[in-house]
Amino acid sequence: MSVATKKFAVTGPLRVAIDAPGSLRRPALSRLVAETGHIVVDDLRSADVVLSEGGDAAVADGPPVLSLRSTDPRARGMLSRDASAEQIDAALRAVACGLIVHSPAAENPGFESTRESDARALLTPRELEVLAAIADGDTNKAIARRLDISLHTVKFHVESLFRKLGARTRTEALAKASERRLSDTITL
Repeated sequence: MSVATKKFAVTGPLRVAIDAPGSLRRPALSRLVAETGHIVVDDLRSADVVLSEGGDAAVADGPPVLSLRSTDPRARGMLSRDASAEQIDAALRAVACGLIVHSPAAENPGFESTRESDARALLTPRELEVLAAIADGDTNKAIARRLDISLHTVKFHVESLFRKLGARTRTEALAKASERRLSDTITL
């Protein structure tokens, strides 16, 4: 089922597989999922979404994964282990729609660095402008004013820069961009 199709299929209960290997929390998570109105299934192939607690349920062709306490970058959603039933329900529905969910309380693994073949992908002109503004020490708000774009758009570009450069902070992004520029320079 495509992401576009799933957007309309989330009105009813979801089929949720629980991935909590060796965990005593599996029954508690199953109960929580059932109490929020979803159906717990054992077969990963029949699930709309997987609720994982430290397992390795993220499979390329499998259903999207909502992870509790995991730093698996393949998970479409990450919540802290002590997330409320309402947060888990909302995140399950969002992940099933194809959205990415990341709670500020969840562990921050940063952005996964892109593969080597993708690492040489060019930064967009706008990303280069945002990077230059970061180098000038501008805040997101100042960058938005400077480039006449919304604050949300600035945040999007900053996250894209972080992902493409494999960085977690602005300083690290600047350092990696500088390294990348040096490695791309040809000496004659």
